[in-house]
Amino acid sequence: MRMLPFGLFPLVYVFTLLGNGLILGIICLESRLCTPMYFFLSHLATVDMAYACNTVPQMLVNQLSPATSISFAGCMTQTFLFLTLAISECLLLVVMAYDCYVAICHLLQYCAIMSWRVCITLSVTSWTTGFLLSFIHLVLLLPLPFCMSKKIKHFFC
Repeated sequence: MRMLPFGLFPLVYVFTLLGNGLILGIICLESRLCTPMYFFLSHLATVDMAYACNTVPQMLVNQLSPATSISFAGCMTQTFLFLTLAISECLLLVVMAYDCYVAICHLLQYCAIMSWRVCITLSVTSWTTGFLLSFIHLVLLLPLPFCMSKKIKHFFC
Protein backbone atom coordinates (compact mmCIF):
# COMPACT_ATOMS: atom_id res chain seq x y z
CA MET A 1 0.00 0.00 0.00
CA ARG A 2 2.98 2.31 0.60
CA MET A 3 4.14 1.92 -3.00
CA LEU A 4 0.96 3.43 -4.51
CA PRO A 5 1.68 6.96 -3.23
CA PHE A 6 5.36 6.48 -4.10
CA GLY A 7 4.38 6.01 -7.72
CA LEU A 8 1.97 8.95 -7.73
CA PHE A 9 3.92 11.62 -5.84
CA PRO A 10 7.05 11.62 -8.03
CA LEU A 11 4.81 12.06 -11.05
CA VAL A 12 3.04 15.05 -9.50
CA TYR A 13 6.41 16.40 -8.33
CA VAL A 14 7.90 16.19 -11.83
CA PHE A 15 4.83 17.80 -13.40
CA THR A 16 4.96 20.62 -10.85
CA LEU A 17 8.61 21.29 -11.62
CA LEU A 18 8.12 20.96 -15.38
CA GLY A 19 5.02 23.17 -15.44
CA ASN A 20 6.58 25.95 -13.42
CA GLY A 21 9.86 25.58 -15.30
CA LEU A 22 7.94 25.90 -18.56
CA ILE A 23 6.29 29.08 -17.27
CA LEU A 24 9.68 30.50 -16.32
CA GLY A 25 11.22 29.51 -19.65
CA ILE A 26 8.44 31.03 -21.73
CA ILE A 27 8.52 34.27 -19.74
CA CYS A 28 12.29 34.53 -20.18
CA LEU A 29 12.30 33.69 -23.88
CA GLU A 30 9.29 35.68 -25.10
CA SER A 31 10.01 39.41 -25.20
CA ARG A 32 6.30 40.32 -25.30
CA LEU A 33 5.96 38.85 -21.82
CA CYS A 34 8.41 41.32 -20.28
CA THR A 35 5.67 43.09 -18.33
CA PRO A 36 5.22 43.51 -14.57
CA MET A 37 2.44 40.90 -14.45
CA TYR A 38 4.66 38.20 -15.93
CA PHE A 39 7.61 39.35 -13.85
CA PHE A 40 5.58 38.67 -10.70
CA LEU A 41 4.20 35.45 -12.19
CA SER A 42 7.76 34.20 -12.67
CA HIS A 43 8.45 34.83 -8.98
CA LEU A 44 5.26 32.97 -8.10
CA ALA A 45 6.38 30.01 -10.25
CA THR A 46 9.73 30.06 -8.45
CA VAL A 47 7.93 29.91 -5.08
CA ASP A 48 5.85 26.94 -6.25
CA MET A 49 8.95 25.06 -7.41
CA ALA A 50 10.66 25.74 -4.09
CA TYR A 51 7.54 24.56 -2.18
CA ALA A 52 7.69 21.24 -4.00
CA CYS A 53 11.43 20.86 -3.43
CA ASN A 54 10.98 21.65 0.28
CA THR A 55 8.57 18.86 1.18
CA VAL A 56 8.28 16.19 -1.51
CA PRO A 57 11.82 14.69 -1.47
CA GLN A 58 11.66 13.96 2.28
CA MET A 59 8.18 12.53 1.84
CA LEU A 60 9.44 10.19 -0.88
CA VAL A 61 12.33 9.02 1.29
CA ASN A 62 9.87 8.27 4.08
CA GLN A 63 7.66 6.29 1.71
CA LEU A 64 10.52 3.86 1.10
CA SER A 65 11.86 3.49 4.63
CA PRO A 66 9.84 2.33 7.62
CA ALA A 67 11.48 4.90 9.93
CA THR A 68 9.33 7.93 9.18
CA SER A 69 11.05 10.59 11.19
CA ILE A 70 12.86 13.82 10.54
CA SER A 71 15.67 15.25 12.64
CA PHE A 72 15.12 18.33 14.78
CA ALA A 73 17.52 20.39 12.64
CA GLY A 74 15.82 19.15 9.47
CA CYS A 75 12.45 20.03 10.93
CA MET A 76 13.55 23.55 11.82
CA THR A 77 15.11 24.04 8.38
CA GLN A 78 12.00 22.77 6.66
CA THR A 79 9.77 24.95 8.83
CA PHE A 80 11.89 28.02 8.11
CA LEU A 81 11.85 27.42 4.35
CA PHE A 82 8.14 26.63 4.31
CA LEU A 83 7.29 29.80 6.25
CA THR A 84 9.57 31.91 4.05
CA LEU A 85 7.90 30.59 0.92
CA ALA A 86 4.37 30.89 2.33
CA ILE A 87 4.82 34.49 3.44
CA SER A 88 6.60 35.44 0.23
CA GLU A 89 3.84 33.85 -1.84
CA CYS A 90 1.14 35.77 0.02
CA LEU A 91 3.03 39.03 -0.41
CA LEU A 92 3.64 38.34 -4.10
CA LEU A 93 -0.09 37.75 -4.54
CA VAL A 94 -0.75 41.11 -2.85
CA VAL A 95 1.74 42.76 -5.20
CA MET A 96 0.05 41.10 -8.19
CA ALA A 97 -3.32 42.36 -6.99
CA TYR A 98 -1.87 45.87 -6.71
CA ASP A 99 -0.48 45.54 -10.24
CA CYS A 100 -3.95 44.60 -11.55
CA TYR A 101 -5.52 47.46 -9.59
CA VAL A 102 -3.11 49.97 -11.12
CA ALA A 103 -3.65 48.49 -14.61
CA ILE A 104 -7.43 48.82 -14.30
CA CYS A 105 -7.91 51.98 -12.26
CA HIS A 106 -4.91 54.05 -13.39
CA LEU A 107 -4.43 52.85 -16.94
CA LEU A 108 -2.92 56.04 -18.29
CA GLN A 109 -0.38 56.25 -15.46
CA TYR A 110 0.39 52.52 -15.34
CA CYS A 111 3.85 52.74 -16.93
CA ALA A 112 4.87 55.55 -14.59
CA ILE A 113 3.55 53.82 -11.46
CA MET A 114 4.72 50.26 -12.22
CA SER A 115 8.22 50.98 -13.48
CA TRP A 116 10.82 48.21 -13.44
CA ARG A 117 12.43 49.82 -10.43
CA VAL A 118 9.13 49.63 -8.53
CA CYS A 119 8.55 46.03 -9.64
CA ILE A 120 11.99 44.92 -8.49
CA THR A 121 11.58 46.79 -5.21
CA LEU A 122 8.19 45.15 -4.57
CA SER A 123 9.56 41.72 -5.41
CA VAL A 124 12.68 42.07 -3.26
CA THR A 125 10.54 43.44 -0.42
CA SER A 126 8.23 40.41 -0.64
CA TRP A 127 11.12 37.94 -0.47
CA THR A 128 12.97 39.88 2.26
CA THR A 129 9.86 40.26 4.41
CA GLY A 130 9.13 36.54 4.06
CA PHE A 131 12.69 35.73 5.12
CA LEU A 132 12.67 38.10 8.10
CA LEU A 133 9.25 37.06 9.43
CA SER A 134 10.21 33.40 9.10
CA PHE A 135 13.43 34.07 10.96
CA ILE A 136 11.44 35.70 13.79
CA HIS A 137 9.16 32.64 13.94
CA LEU A 138 12.19 30.35 14.05
CA VAL A 139 13.87 32.36 16.83
CA LEU A 140 10.65 32.14 18.87
CA LEU A 141 10.25 28.43 18.10
CA LEU A 142 13.76 27.23 19.01
CA PRO A 143 13.63 27.87 22.78
CA LEU A 144 10.42 25.85 23.19
CA PRO A 145 10.78 22.46 24.90
CA PHE A 146 10.54 19.47 22.55
CA CYS A 147 10.68 15.73 23.10
CA MET A 148 13.98 14.28 24.24
CA SER A 149 14.63 12.12 21.20
CA LYS A 150 14.78 15.17 18.89
CA LYS A 151 13.04 13.06 16.22
CA ILE A 152 9.65 14.02 14.80
CA LYS A 153 7.69 11.08 13.38
CA HIS A 154 6.43 12.79 10.21
CA PHE A 155 7.83 13.75 6.82
CA PHE A 156 6.86 17.35 7.50
CA CYS A 157 6.83 19.03 10.86
